[in-house]
Amino acid sequence: MKQSGATSDPASSAEFAGPSKTTLKKQAHALQELGLALTRLPADRRGSISMPESLRDAIDLYLRIRAHEARRRQLQLIGKLLRGVEPAPLQAAVDAFEQGKAADAESLHAIERWREQMIDGDEAVTRWMASYPDTDVQKLRQLIRSARRDHAGEEPGQRQPKSYRELFRLIRDTLGKGDPA
Repeated sequence: MKQSGATSDPASSAEFAGPSKTTLKKQAHALQELGLALTRLPADRRGSISMPESLRDAIDLYLRIRAHEARRRQLQLIGKLLRGVEPAPLQAAVDAFEQGKAADAESLHAIERWREQMIDGDEAVTRWMASYPDTDVQKLRQLIRSARRDHAGEEPGQRQPKSYRELFRLIRDTLGKGDPA
């Protein structure tokens, strides 16, 4: 007995030469993820990206919706709207923003490492002065002495003293001026 749903005729299988259902679902989910990433961008960054007004309105509406199921449906609509748009420029804008955030985080970690090393010992101060000779040495050493004094008497979880924050600012400002000499 022949099954009605299964055909072995090669001519009829040619009708379904398009992408598989799984592929289409993966593409739809990828577009929804891109839409979700667009909703996470700051408003000024989103405003600078070229996109259709209907997509911009859908994203703004998504951000105003609080109900979980309604947000899910709105995200599906955003994905549907993204099907009519070239996603590469939008993905590039999202990637650039995320790389900028990662670079900012790495910069903050570098500043914190310098600060901790300077508080822990004078060899870091020597390396700093060799790399950044334009730094105000007197102010730097004064902040380090004060931060060491405050750091020695602080308890875990206590708020950081003013000199500790000022040392951070001095390092950040110096690193922000440019590369070492």
